[in-house]
Amino acid sequence: MAANSILTNNSAFIALQNLNATNRELAEVQSRVNTGKKVAGPKDNGAIFAIAQNMRSKVNGLAQVQTNLSNAISAVDVAVSAGQSVSDLLNLMKEKAVLAEGGGLDTAARNSLNEDFTALRDQITNVVDNAEFNGTNLVKGGSALEALANDKGDSITVSAVDLTVSTLGISSSTITSSSNAATARAAIEAAIKTVNNQVAKLGTAAKKLEIHNVFVGQLSDSLNAGIGNLVDADLAKESARLQSLQIRQQLGIQALGIANSAPQNLLGLFR
Repeated sequence: MAANSILTNNSAFIALQNLNATNRELAEVQSRVNTGKKVAGPKDNGAIFAIAQNMRSKVNGLAQVQTNLSNAISAVDVAVSAGQSVSDLLNLMKEKAVLAEGGGLDTAARNSLNEDFTALRDQITNVVDNAEFNGTNLVKGGSALEALANDKGDSITVSAVDLTVSTLGISSSTITSSSNAATARAAIEAAIKTVNNQVAKLGTAAKKLEIHNVFVGQLSDSLNAGIGNLVDADLAKESARLQSLQIRQQLGIQALGIANSAPQNLLGLFR
């Protein structure tokens, strides 16, 4: 049995220890409610914090990968649009060549057709020269495009194509005579096949980049969900704990007050 003393109050010590423990738990729960996280820093749980930080680093890296992929998709889309325009212009040039290949045209008519033909060819050059996005032109026979595939430096390669009139073999074509028109038509038909094949390759590359970009986005979302599972607080649970601890705190304060009044009761023995 503990001795009654005015110098040492064991009951007050115990009550104070329990109250301090409750206050620490209450501060922890309040922090979780305020931040929404059960692991806000390494002091909360060092191992979980380290894992979450590594995953955050991965997510940040993937965000930059998505930015790079988006730029690459835009560059390829510009190239595809340019290729389609070149194909359309070649079809118009073929119409002019077929018309000039037939008879019954005087010199003035042929010259007029040839002017239209030459203007269309010049427009192909304009389209190819201006099919550039952020310094990248994939239809002028330049360097291949390297798009990031992940945050480890791996890449997806998109080869450039050459849709210039010289490479297509139509830079010197004219339709000033029936024989010239026949030669031009044959060259244009070959150019149309070449352009359509090259545009198809660019379209496939664009689709590949888009699919991979979606995958990277989904991977990033999964990692974010995993981080949330590790560090996010269950606010419904924490709300219930908060109310319970507030009640315990009030009871602890009352218990400490009762324990502190015990030495005062000893005065009654000396009356």
